Amino acid sequence: MRYIRYTIFAVFMIVLVSLALANRGLVMVALLPEGLPMAAGLQLELPLFAIIFAAILVGLVLGYVLEYFREHKYRRKAAVKNREAAQLSAEVAQLKKESGTDDDDVLAILAK
Repeated sequence: MRYIRYTIFAVFMIVLVSLALANRGLVMVALLPEGLPMAAGLQLELPLFAIIFAAILVGLVLGYVLEYFREHKYRRKAAVKNREAAQLSAEVAQLKKESGTDDDDVLAILAK
């Protein structure tokens, strides 16, 4: 399984490196439209692959954040259920301690 993961990772890296080498040309990126007065100072000249990688990274981070908030209600329900299970387990242990026997009730009935 480890070799499959390394193979997929290697193929992915080869694709990314070939994408970067094929798109080395500089591209002007303007942060504001040209008609605005401050637009001239807010322009960058970056390689195209850097813009592509930045867009992929922003998409991944945005997806992770949205998924985190979407799953919040399920994590909250799981935490409540875990607390309930721990409380019930403690209650069962307390009842066993009070009854004076730690044996299973079914086994005690069968032994009689």
